[in-house]
Amino acid sequence: MLSDKVKLTAKDILEKEFKTAVRGYRQEDVDKFLDLVIKDYETFHQLIEDLQQENMRLKKQADEPMRRQPSQPMTGTTNFDILKRLSNLEKHVFGSKLND
Repeated sequence: MLSDKVKLTAKDILEKEFKTAVRGYRQEDVDKFLDLVIKDYETFHQLIEDLQQENMRLKKQADEPMRRQPSQPMTGTTNFDILKRLSNLEKHVFGSKLND
């Protein structure tokens, strides 16, 4: 999953210490920038986690009609299923009048 590929966590970024040098960057600027990176990183991580959960839910939902027995009621009807049932109902009610 994602945790196998991502090397840093928001905590790693927050706790990273840099050595100072004579002509280095201003620590305050670096800290402000890293704070923004951390917030974005946490947002992206949460978004990815939410999308992975939704993806799993949708995959499970897509598999449901395949596992459903013919005698069981339909729980995950799609627009196609509804149109097909409506077409069959029209054929039954109106019969050959539809072809005229």
